[in-house]
Amino acid sequence: MVRSIVVNDAEDFEQRIKDKDLSISKGIVEGILQNLTTKKKHIHVLEIHLLENDTIVDITCHRDDFIETLEENLKTHVYH
Repeated sequence: MVRSIVVNDAEDFEQRIKDKDLSISKGIVEGILQNLTTKKKHIHVLEIHLLENDTIVDITCHRDDFIETLEENLKTHVYH
């Protein structure tokens, strides 16, 4: 199951990324780890609910980017 994050707007989400929000990082890592053996090229790793305009944004990751994405998120986990 994909992790859902609820934020007020896109700027709020961007600020949470800059602030190294652990729940965002965990969602991305969990999404990748749950799909290590999949044949899909793109996997759905995170769902962002924007309250301001009542929309949902899906965050995906390409299989070729798994290692780089995990390495980037490791920095956030080490930070916390």
